[in-house]
Amino acid sequence: MIRRQRLAAGVCALLAALTAGLAFPGPAAADETEQAAPKVELVLDVSGSMRTRDIDGGTRMAAAKQAFNEVLDATPEGVQLGIRTLGANYHGNDRRTGCKDTAQLYPVSTLDRTEAKTAVATLSPTGWTPIGPALLKAADDLNGGDGARRIVLISDGEDTCQPLDPCEVAREIAAKGIGLTIDTLGLVPDAKTRDQLSCIADATGGTYTSVQHKEELTDRVGQLVDRAADPVVTPVATEGARACSSAPSLKSGLYTDREEFGQQRWYKVAVEPGQEVRASVSVADDRAVNPDYGVLLRAVTLHGREIVRGEAAGDGRTDVISTGLRYPRPESDDENAAAETVCLQVTNSFSAAAGVKATPGLPLELTVDVVDGPSKAADVASFGLGRGWWLLGALVLAGFVAGLLWGWVSRWRVAVWRTN
Repeated sequence: MIRRQRLAAGVCALLAALTAGLAFPGPAAADETEQAAPKVELVLDVSGSMRTRDIDGGTRMAAAKQAFNEVLDATPEGVQLGIRTLGANYHGNDRRTGCKDTAQLYPVSTLDRTEAKTAVATLSPTGWTPIGPALLKAADDLNGGDGARRIVLISDGEDTCQPLDPCEVAREIAAKGIGLTIDTLGLVPDAKTRDQLSCIADATGGTYTSVQHKEELTDRVGQLVDRAADPVVTPVATEGARACSSAPSLKSGLYTDREEFGQQRWYKVAVEPGQEVRASVSVADDRAVNPDYGVLLRAVTLHGREIVRGEAAGDGRTDVISTGLRYPRPESDDENAAAETVCLQVTNSFSAAAGVKATPGLPLELTVDVVDGPSKAADVASFGLGRGWWLLGALVLAGFVAGLLWGWVSRWRVAVWRTN
């Protein structure tokens, strides 16, 4: 029993390591020079409902101000931070005017904590909730540069400026391919607000958090600002072809592309003898799609023979669907053996819902990692034990012999007992 448990644990550990190798490959073939400063813009709802007293006995506005002050104190050096408001300036009842009420309270720049805190202290809950227009303006505020860009939206209610649906605005921002993430926080929201804020975050690969206490708000905003300062690997834009013969040649790295509904995209990777190629692909549904979808990743030779494949499928609402594969090329006795061209084919089976635009294509992210393979191609089928099979065989033989001896001793003891 113990042997079986240890062997199972070893196999599980190896599979976990292989999975980690697919999910977290080596550095991308992107420019490894010093990365541009990350940019974050905090977008705060200052509409009239922020006067409500339901967060630890105080108003929602007071909780937001306290969170902002603490986050501004803890913002990492090097992060360019800005603050934008919505519903902070217009006191009237004209909807058209109220839905234009968004302004930049503090520009996205190197942080002057005293100045930013002073600006936050002047805020007073006032008007409407134009989330869609505020997101469009915030995207413009963060436009330009190559660093990470993140919007943190804090609101206590759904947008009051329809038909400009903020969820569609977020999808439009994601479709531009500018790598901007929107995280949303709901202050004691109802079901409609929660669904809307979740949709905004999902469209850009961000997160949604429901907040009911001051400490939760402070901690979560701080985490999101800190996350923007973490080093990131910027995907390299590429354009897959309709056939392997004309496909771009990729090296180890992280790549981004767009793939239309039901389309095939081809890429090429050169694999030397004794090397292994590991590839994974993710296709995101950044707009409404029909249920029943999937993604297929195939490794194929230049002559069209399939080497290995990975596939995944779903039948409900999701944000992204992913799969991966591994192909180890055996070592060769010929020192002059040429590299093998492996063709990677990516196919998706998404279909657009009624009235949904088919262009631009769905965001596709492809990871390629070419590493030294196992000492023998058979090692992959040996669960990584390699030459350790002889030890496993010896243990099995020792167990067999021990069983025979124990059986003989047991029979001898029974015979002696009967004689006595």
